[in-house]
Amino acid sequence: MNSLLRLLSLLALVVYATTANAKQPNIVLILSDDQGYTDYGFMGHEEIETPNLDQLAKEGTLFRRGYVPTALCRPALSTLITGLYSHQNKTTGNDPARTPANAAHAEKAGKDARELLLTNIDRTGALPQWLAKAGYVSFQSGKWWEGSFERGGFTEGMTKGYPNPGGRHGDAGLVIGRETMAPVTEFIDRSVEAEKPFFLWCAPVMPHTPHNPPARILDKYLKKGVQERVAQYYAMCEWFDETCGTLLDHIDGTGIADDTLVIYVTDNGWIQKEVGGYAARSKRSPFELGTRTPIMFRWPGKIPVADRPELCSSLDFVPTVLAVAGAEGPHDFPGLNLLPELKSGDAIERDTIYGESFAHDIADIKNPQASLLYRWVIKGHDKLLLTYDGAPGYMRYPPQDAAPRLYNLKEDPKETVNLAEANSAKVAELSALLEEWYVPEQRQAGKLAPVAH
Repeated sequence: MNSLLRLLSLLALVVYATTANAKQPNIVLILSDDQGYTDYGFMGHEEIETPNLDQLAKEGTLFRRGYVPTALCRPALSTLITGLYSHQNKTTGNDPARTPANAAHAEKAGKDARELLLTNIDRTGALPQWLAKAGYVSFQSGKWWEGSFERGGFTEGMTKGYPNPGGRHGDAGLVIGRETMAPVTEFIDRSVEAEKPFFLWCAPVMPHTPHNPPARILDKYLKKGVQERVAQYYAMCEWFDETCGTLLDHIDGTGIADDTLVIYVTDNGWIQKEVGGYAARSKRSPFELGTRTPIMFRWPGKIPVADRPELCSSLDFVPTVLAVAGAEGPHDFPGLNLLPELKSGDAIERDTIYGESFAHDIADIKNPQASLLYRWVIKGHDKLLLTYDGAPGYMRYPPQDAAPRLYNLKEDPKETVNLAEANSAKVAELSALLEEWYVPEQRQAGKLAPVAH
């Protein structure tokens, strides 16, 4: 018996030592900007060529039914970095509107309204801060709205942020992808040499406007007979794919692929119009071509290759990354830690996700409800949209009407047939889920309590 106890104790010490000395993986987030969920080779687009992202999809786990909870640049990025819904972190739009409410808040705080909006990330905290406590170094590149990179907790970065010139959404960081990838690859090399686990935020402003791709790519689509404005967008998608290839090739060539979790997501969708700009049912909208995005995870040897049918939310990013890194956040998060299911291939115990849409400019920095235009819920393949009247003077594309919209996404992925009138019971069921999720008293109080699922 004593021999058995000694053997068990020895095995326990070996397990403990192995766990304690386990190497923390690097974490790389690739963030596309203004790209429709259909606009990839691996998602079935017949003309747009994305060979590098196609390869990423083949090497990891792909969720074709991924979503962002708010389909607009700044709010989408804010949910990614804080792990909280927009109505929780209160960054619901790109800019504060010039309203009496915001003027009053700014006067009371003795700050410009833009600076006051930045204090949201001070209140919630951000992923790089939590990773730093677990020994990670981090780098911000590309699009970034929340002040300087230091304000988000990154140990290194490119963006100086407001109130510096061009600091609205990235300033010096915006050269990533379009002009150079050197700052990113150099950070990777420094981190590897220092034997430090790292987190990389790689958010090129691509295929975002200006749509000015290299002629060598644009000509390819023009020769196919694609209309010029649309061809420019298609070429931007391919140019962005080349940028992703540069990054992924460097990771693989450096020999750290097996120690690196790569995650891919888009901030919001896009439908390119032939006259320029984007169509109303894409960016900023709660419709599929606004809020849906492929989400991918690649970690060779740890996460198997899979094409998964479940719903996935970009809100799952923070809790999953924290679990991968062995780090902790300061509060609960509404997203799920997907690491166990990613590794095992087991089904995710969730069939419902939620989202919301707000006016482009924030009517009241302290009250998200003032800018609320839509809330949406997807359960299985049923999707319900409810419309609200927040800040009608500050939205670019007003809701078409106030009636509930119910769609069966499996049979009608383009959301052309509203089933609400003929399915009042389903509308009532999903409406109840939305009310349970939104927790208005917590929204008004600004608490960071868990959100009901």
